[in-house]
Amino acid sequence: MAARPQLTGRAAILAIVVCAIAMSLAYPIREYVAQRRQIAQLEQERARELAAIKTLDDRHRQLVDPGFIKRQGRERLFYCAPGQKCYVVMGGSPSRDSGAAGERRTATRPPWYATLWDSVKAADSGEGQKAAKAAG
Repeated sequence: MAARPQLTGRAAILAIVVCAIAMSLAYPIREYVAQRRQIAQLEQERARELAAIKTLDDRHRQLVDPGFIKRQGRERLFYCAPGQKCYVVMGGSPSRDSGAAGERRTATRPPWYATLWDSVKAADSGEGQKAAKAAG
């Protein structure tokens, strides 16, 4: 009996067709995967932007609330309502209102002009030069 060749003409044509189909599908599949990745990134970005919008909406609601504006005026700018006696204790920590008992206050920085004046006084007395020499 004669030995049959391992690769017949039909098998070779079938292998070429399968390779051609695989190569023709490789690019669209790669593009599909890249587009799915881009869609996932855009969805994450959209979620971040929606969270930022919600934060800004909450802040906007606060800023249009007259009670919040009055409270900020009292706390930050030391405004006083007409006919009300207000006192500012210098050198002490500000007292908390009964309504703000649950809120925690953060340390406030002195105004810019006080910081500027302190630096001018320090430069005039030579404290700044002593500190620079000690550091250098």
